[in-house]
Amino acid sequence: MKKQSSTNSTRSEVKVEMARMPLASRPGYLVRRLHQIHSAIFLEECQEFGITPVQYGLITTLLNNPGIDQVTLGGEVGIDRTNVADVLNRLSERGLVRRERSQTDRRSMVAFLTKEGEAVADKMYDSMRRAQDRFLAPLRPEFRAAFLAMVTELIEGNSKYSLPDTNSASARRKSAASRDE
Repeated sequence: MKKQSSTNSTRSEVKVEMARMPLASRPGYLVRRLHQIHSAIFLEECQEFGITPVQYGLITTLLNNPGIDQVTLGGEVGIDRTNVADVLNRLSERGLVRRERSQTDRRSMVAFLTKEGEAVADKMYDSMRRAQDRFLAPLRPEFRAAFLAMVTELIEGNSKYSLPDTNSASARRKSAASRDE
C-alpha cells in the first residue's frame, strides 16, 4: 500500500510540473508546429511542381554546389546520408538529378542537377519565395531578420545534437566566412 501512495504522489507531482510548462511554452513543441505550418504553406504554394521542402532544399544546394558529394549534401540540408540517397533517387527518377562516382574518391557518389532540374529550380523560385513570405507574414517586417538570426543561432548552438554526418555544414560555412573577411 505504501508503494501505491508513493506512485500516486509522484504522478501528482509530475502533473503539477507539467501544468507549469504547458505546450505553448515549450520551444521544441513550437518549432515542430512552425515546421508543420511551413511545410503546409510550401506544399500549397509549390503544389504544381510536386516537390517537397526537403527535395527543394537538395535542388537548391545542388544548384549552388554542382558535383557535391552525398554526405556533404546531407550536411548542408540537415538529413542523413540514407535519406539523401532516397531523395536523390526520387529526383533522379523524375529526371531532375544525375549521380556519378566521384573522380577523386571512387567510393563516393556526387550529384548534379540536370537541365530539367535547373529548369524546375528556376520555375519554382517564385512559388518558394511566396511560401517564405507567407510564412513570415505574421511577423512585423522589422522582426523578420531578427527571427532568422535567432533560429540560426539556435541551430548552430545545438549542432552537436544534430545527425552525425550533418554537423560539418555549419563549421564549413563559418570557416568560409572567416576566409572571406
